[in-house]
Amino acid sequence: MTTHPSFLSPGPLRLAALAAALGAALLSGQARAQQPEAGESTLVKLIRGLIDSGALEPEAGHALLAEAAREAAAGRADARPAPELQPGDVRVPYVPQTVRDEIREEVKAEVLAQAREERWAAPDAVPAWTQRLEVQGDVRVRNESRLYSERNSDIEVDWPRINDGAGYDVNPNTNLQLPPLRNTREDRNNLWRIRARLGVTATLGEQVRAGIRLASGNDDGPVSSTQALGGGLAKKDAWLDQAWLAWRPADWLEVIGGRFDNPYWSTEMLFSNDLNFDGLAIRYAQDARPEGLSLFANLGLTPLEYTSDSFPGNSQDKMKSNDKWLNGLQVGAQWAFADDHRLRGALAYYDFRNIAGRLSEPCALYAGADHCSTDWTRPAFMQKGNTLMLLRDIALDPLDPANTPMPQYAGLASKFELLDVNLRWELPAFAGHALRLEANWLQNMGFDRRRMWDRANGGIVTNIATPDGAAPSADDIVSGDVAWMAQATFGAPELRARGDWHAWLGYKRIEPDALPDGYNDPNFHLGGTNAKGYYLGGSWMFDRNVWLTGRWMAAKEAMGAPLSIDVFQLEVNAGF
Repeated sequence: MTTHPSFLSPGPLRLAALAAALGAALLSGQARAQQPEAGESTLVKLIRGLIDSGALEPEAGHALLAEAAREAAAGRADARPAPELQPGDVRVPYVPQTVRDEIREEVKAEVLAQAREERWAAPDAVPAWTQRLEVQGDVRVRNESRLYSERNSDIEVDWPRINDGAGYDVNPNTNLQLPPLRNTREDRNNLWRIRARLGVTATLGEQVRAGIRLASGNDDGPVSSTQALGGGLAKKDAWLDQAWLAWRPADWLEVIGGRFDNPYWSTEMLFSNDLNFDGLAIRYAQDARPEGLSLFANLGLTPLEYTSDSFPGNSQDKMKSNDKWLNGLQVGAQWAFADDHRLRGALAYYDFRNIAGRLSEPCALYAGADHCSTDWTRPAFMQKGNTLMLLRDIALDPLDPANTPMPQYAGLASKFELLDVNLRWELPAFAGHALRLEANWLQNMGFDRRRMWDRANGGIVTNIATPDGAAPSADDIVSGDVAWMAQATFGAPELRARGDWHAWLGYKRIEPDALPDGYNDPNFHLGGTNAKGYYLGGSWMFDRNVWLTGRWMAAKEAMGAPLSIDVFQLEVNAGF
């Protein structure tokens, strides 16, 4: 069996084959030219065909025609019987040296041109370590408008801002100011925003890879790498977005640690597309029987937040470790059947540990204490929508109880244990297009109004509606534990070539405590939970690796006070 160097591509093989075929044709034609024939010989017809098809340069072709004519004339003038071939004899017709030289130079030029284009001619021209690196990145330029209803509630407390500061004094005798409030009624038009990401992946051996990626972003929030422009033309920040090591001991198993892409198959209703995960993940994927069936599973151990080693700072008694974690397990399958039908489904369980708020022990802030025992339970990052509770049990100053300052933080009132179901069906449609149908349903099995009320000792501050004059109770918590979405996409399932396009239409409903509001899509209803509405959009790839996308998202509150937010985005994306 003949082997070829690994750097030899199919292109050079075809060129070599063409040269061989031409040489064989010339040899055959030379033999035929030695015999008188009526009209043009087979050799002449072949040469003319090669010239017409562009496979042979006209100068070389005319030289061949002239040589064939001379040899045909010489053959007719010296028409004597050719000696009979004996067994084992080989007749080698003559090909002029000038013709052989021209053919060799032409083939050489074509092979070198392809070698330069495909970069296989000189495999040692660059250092070996560069061949183990792969650079990837993308750039997005977006124009965005946020449109608010004039009927929206204008009392939307900005609890994340309060939690990032020194708390908000809830005692009206010592604080007459309103808490920080979100904008809910004034539109924001023509916001120019960008996203830029650049990553390097290194193949370290047969089983180990490593990756690093930098990304833009307004802040260190986990759900978005988008950077707002403006700001007096100040330079923009770059963040360490990913840093990971991956070990693949077998084709069907990968273990990855560090900071990496979402290890689960999920939708933006639960996890934003820009969200990366810390910790450790194990991925399994393998083909199964019958043909077309494949199985997959994902396990993740993600630290969300560590308690400080020295909390509280001004006390000899330090708090034990109460770290926050997300542990997830997902199993699923994909089945390819019929004519380009693909059905994919997955079931997942996500356990968010230690993220619910806790009421503190009585803390005497009036006497100089700088913390309360459960301040650590306030979320590291929130958007909006979850039911919140006050965290501090503040002791009153016995000398002036009515005028005791009561700065408060807020935490999540509900626990979160999510059951998540994902389904997707891709099928051919018409005119060469495809249709993709997607559905996602999840439920928070940790949701319980009574336990939320007891945990907060009645200190619920969001998603509660109390009848006038009535004492509040657990039944007054306006919340829910279910979220679902459905989406249809028509066109090319993935944008791969110039001219590809697709369009989508979908609907979401996310009840307030169906999932933690800190990790999902920051665009629909401007992030968080307690939202419902439709969304639509489309993308068109107008150049290689460059595409235009437009989307409209119309959303309002799922429960409680009115809060309607429409978002329009028009953007150009480029990947490399």
